[in-house]
Amino acid sequence: MSLLEVRGLTVTYAGGAAAVRGVDLRLEAGRKLGLAGESGCGKSTLALALLRLLPAGTEVTGEVLLDGEDVLAMKWGRVRAVRWAGASVVFQGAMHSLNPVHRVGDQIAEPILLHRKATPAGARRKTGELLEQVGLPAARAGAFPHELSGGQRQRVMIAMALACDPRLIIADEPTTALDVMIQAQILRLIEQLVTDQDLGLIMISHDLAVLAGTCDRLAVMYAGRVVEEGPAARVYEDARHPYARALSAAFPRIGDAASRFAPRGLAGDPPDPAALPSGCAFHPRCPVALESCPETDPALREAGPERRAACVLAGPPAGEVRAAGEEPEALEEARPSTP
Repeated sequence: MSLLEVRGLTVTYAGGAAAVRGVDLRLEAGRKLGLAGESGCGKSTLALALLRLLPAGTEVTGEVLLDGEDVLAMKWGRVRAVRWAGASVVFQGAMHSLNPVHRVGDQIAEPILLHRKATPAGARRKTGELLEQVGLPAARAGAFPHELSGGQRQRVMIAMALACDPRLIIADEPTTALDVMIQAQILRLIEQLVTDQDLGLIMISHDLAVLAGTCDRLAVMYAGRVVEEGPAARVYEDARHPYARALSAAFPRIGDAASRFAPRGLAGDPPDPAALPSGCAFHPRCPVALESCPETDPALREAGPERRAACVLAGPPAGEVRAAGEEPEALEEARPSTP
């Protein structure tokens, strides 16, 4: 049984915006899944929906099976028990997520006191152990958030997420606004924690390069849907969906002078989730759109070994087997050169 299985998850906000549309995902313990896409593609909404953290009035349908138990069908008392102890979130922007008037040690200890029923002395001891586990001295428990650097605050957020020994961690852009040295340290820390504690990790970012180097599998979202999913390195290096390909091409490749001085990208922005285009939502920006794309919204389909893509040009059409290695000419022409 998978640690996490998401089936047909749909999220519609009170104003009618369809932020997540029929997402299916699976994650095993000890594995790392990356979620990528531009701002506004539904990544953070998906993450919040997994633990029912969305505002009142939001319509959420589908199934979120955590260790076989549907989070969306749980009573509120059970949901509160699952948060922190079953799954926890590392929110983006540690300075805004930490309470500025409370010491960080007290903030880490709070879920331990509430969920583990620990004594104050036991919570303090556990807090010190958690801080040392993420590379901070236990004495920093007495610091306020403004007394810590950005990287140290992010480590505090990770320590807080680990406070009740969850099985699943959802990290929403955990390296945002950090310099590259601290970013590398945080990423190594997260990878080590997943390996040592056999956790499941969902890591959200707009940076495919970071996800490809950190995660086992990668799901690319656009307009609330997963448009491509597969092994992380292969999706980054050889994307099958035109949007995933454009997202990957926006990052310069080390050793490739052409990509360094002329990174590619796409004009425009993701569509308003309250007013999605007809057919494939990506077709207004797609460089290889066909005449049928404004009318057809393709489902995720096989696009290679352990890979899926939601594009009529990706993978063999229904009922047709393509020769190994053969690709539609239009998609092959859209493929950027790689070193």
